[in-house]
Amino acid sequence: MRRLSQLARIPVTELHGVGPKKADGLASLGIVTVADLLMHYPRRYLDRTNQARIADLALGEEGMVLATVRRVQSRRTRNRRSLVEVDVGDGSAYLRCTFFNQAWRASQLSTGTNAVFFGRLEQFQGRRRMTNPVVDLVGDRTGRIVPVYPQSEKAGLTTWELGGWIEGALERAGPFLDPVPAEVRRRFGLVERSAAIRGIHLPETADDHRSARTRLVFDELLRIQLVLVRRKRELEQAAVGVAHHLDGVLVRRFHERLPFGLTTAQQRAIAEIGHDLAGPVPMHRLLQGDVGSGKTLVALSALLVAVQGGHQGAFMAPTEVLAEQHHLGIRRLVEGLTLAAEGDNLFGERPVRVELVTSRTPAAERARVAAALAGGDVDLAVGTHALIQEQVAFRSLGAVVIDEQHRFGVEQRAALRGKGTAVPDVLVMTATPIPRTAAMTVYGDLDVSVLDELPPGRTPVTTRWARTEAQEGEAWAGVRAEVAAGHQAFVVCPLIEESEAIEARSAEETLHRLGQGELAGLRLGLLHGRIGVRDKDVAMEAFRAGDVDVLVATTVIEVGVDVPNATVMVVVDADRFGLAQLHQLRGRVGRGRAVSWCHLLAPAEGLTPEAQARLEALERTSDGFELAEVDLDLRGEGTLMGAQQKGRSDLRLASLRRDEVWVGRAREVAFTLVDGPGGLDAHPELAQEVELLLGPDDAGPSGDRTEYLFKS
Repeated sequence: MRRLSQLARIPVTELHGVGPKKADGLASLGIVTVADLLMHYPRRYLDRTNQARIADLALGEEGMVLATVRRVQSRRTRNRRSLVEVDVGDGSAYLRCTFFNQAWRASQLSTGTNAVFFGRLEQFQGRRRMTNPVVDLVGDRTGRIVPVYPQSEKAGLTTWELGGWIEGALERAGPFLDPVPAEVRRRFGLVERSAAIRGIHLPETADDHRSARTRLVFDELLRIQLVLVRRKRELEQAAVGVAHHLDGVLVRRFHERLPFGLTTAQQRAIAEIGHDLAGPVPMHRLLQGDVGSGKTLVALSALLVAVQGGHQGAFMAPTEVLAEQHHLGIRRLVEGLTLAAEGDNLFGERPVRVELVTSRTPAAERARVAAALAGGDVDLAVGTHALIQEQVAFRSLGAVVIDEQHRFGVEQRAALRGKGTAVPDVLVMTATPIPRTAAMTVYGDLDVSVLDELPPGRTPVTTRWARTEAQEGEAWAGVRAEVAAGHQAFVVCPLIEESEAIEARSAEETLHRLGQGELAGLRLGLLHGRIGVRDKDVAMEAFRAGDVDVLVATTVIEVGVDVPNATVMVVVDADRFGLAQLHQLRGRVGRGRAVSWCHLLAPAEGLTPEAQARLEALERTSDGFELAEVDLDLRGEGTLMGAQQKGRSDLRLASLRRDEVWVGRAREVAFTLVDGPGGLDAHPELAQEVELLLGPDDAGPSGDRTEYLFKS
């Protein structure tokens, strides 16, 4: 019986036909060992017993056809984007495949090439068409069901070469040892490992590859969950935390002084966090909520639990602008709150003290604050990565809040956690809503609290995608109307200055054009990452004070900028931004009680289907959690076990969206195995597979992917 972990040690060059050049091509696909090759799963299958013809495809639906290239032509569109048009036929009809910004398709799809084309069928100028379809070169492989493998054009490989090597590897490997306990397989109706690996690559029926996929999806998710659950249990067993008391009066008085009531979601999150804080195990919780859902107030409530027990709290933000804004906001919220210096919960001796620590803090001031932190005179420290410098020490750090945690390196987060004598409770926050399945997988060693409702006073933002020049003109007219009504506007651009490589308008060029044209006569300001710190402060303060009508900026305003009088945002070249980023930008308006607008400028002509889907989704909904699900579909699930956030996923087969039920089942089984007699050591084959397949990897800053997951 062969172990999959054994094949992880055999180089793919051991296979017949894999020479140095082919090995280099395979390596570019992440295939180095025979195990890598067997886990390079088919993208889809071509059932030649029931093969679709071009003539049978339905308009508006996705379809797959095997066709021969008849004609290829290349040209440039009016906006200088490359356009390749490929006419293909299969004997039943012709189809035009249109590729934007993929000039290399002209050489890949030469006349006479046989390929599978997968995409949505449209009709344009009376002709059947697919825009940017997925292409797989399949040659003349025969069989009832032919697997179609993901290929890289740069790798110089074809799907039939990959299939041939995989068949050879399966013949040499023989049957596989199954590391998953038989009772787990029986419980969920999973086929054995040997049947799964053979069925995914060489299915005889559609049921073969469906049952094979289910089993291999479970295996992938189980390996990841075992890593996360084991590290979660290790932390709970080894770390000494701070058991906070929840019966103090500081937090109660803080809530009583608020000019508004807490939402039900905030109350629920505060209760969940309080349960963690009261326990002896250090809290490790993720607080996620949409833009404006009141995360800061929940986080401050957690920090004040530590303060009322005589400890200190730290609030870490990714940028100086955001840290300074949090500092001002927190100081306003705790103004008038007092407590005893000894931390015995008797009020009246001194106010709650909040200090700011960033790289812009003058050296003398920083030394003064550092001394006060070490002496215990500062209750709450708000800052950037400057909080983790060696000279910053806390007398008794009890709780840490890390805002927009995806912007920090894992080493920075770990350093802040190490500032306390005991391990402080950690709450990480993000305004980027995360689908539940992704949270269970990417943040599987964290407990999760969700703020899924907005506080009163937040105004819904009406979003419009300006597809034409006329609609763009309406957007600028809307800006002028809002300014005339006494409000302000943001204009966001993707670049600081012109670039020939990227066809996008810059902030500086846009400022000049608008000042001479659409927004002539209005007071315009400029903000981007390259202007000096002092000029950045002046520009932002002038906008907050109302001395600037329209702030033209790059994405430096994406997070944390809070100007309630700003009621309209225009995003130039909106197709250049990701969906989550556009949602974050939109959150900069609608922060007051006035009706607010967001205009997305992007000519419809030449946009990829993915870009169109992003803009349509933003126009359709302001629900960040719905958008997160759309984003997961469009962008892919990213690299879970390393620093990379986009690109090839560690999940080679599983989909966090499609396989939601299996994420939960894998997590349940992982807890059962880790918490059972002997822990994971009682299942050595499974433990060895986890170690080999999810072990050392350069993707993590520390060189170990499980360590990366744990620290993040």
